[in-house]
Amino acid sequence: MSGEFIAFMGIALVAVIGGVLLLNLSNVMHMMVALVFTFVSIAGIYVLLSAEFVAAVQILIYAGAITIIMLFGIMLTRHEDTSEAPGSSWRKFAVFLGVLGFAAVLYFGIYNLDLPQMENTLHEKNTMQIGEALYSKFVIPFELTSVLLLVALIGSIMLAKKDDEKEGDKE
Repeated sequence: MSGEFIAFMGIALVAVIGGVLLLNLSNVMHMMVALVFTFVSIAGIYVLLSAEFVAAVQILIYAGAITIIMLFGIMLTRHEDTSEAPGSSWRKFAVFLGVLGFAAVLYFGIYNLDLPQMENTLHEKNTMQIGEALYSKFVIPFELTSVLLLVALIGSIMLAKKDDEKEGDKE
């Protein structure tokens, strides 16, 4: 057992726990924190795979921007229902059994797995290769994506502003 394997198992455990908590928590803010833990642990897995650029993008885009957009959406919808559904104790027990079964299948499936070591050149200048491809072959889709995100941001502001005007008329 190497340190890389132990780090992977720890980070993977955090990712799985974050995903399970995301599905089982009832408070939406707690769900968002579990989602952030999942996103950051996935970035840690990318670091272990020597994909530092993808890990940085994972943290910036998903753990940062997407989470903030979701929080704004939650705040705009005034979601305050945190009551537990009937039969939630059975649901928690079923989820526990499912996670336990999944862990058992993974353990027994990977325990005797023997993969040969192969030489690869994946880690040579990967950030430079991504940058060259992004700004040479894919410059038009990159710019169209930025325009699309700007239009979505302006549209969400306009929708939020219309809701505020309607509330002002009612009062």
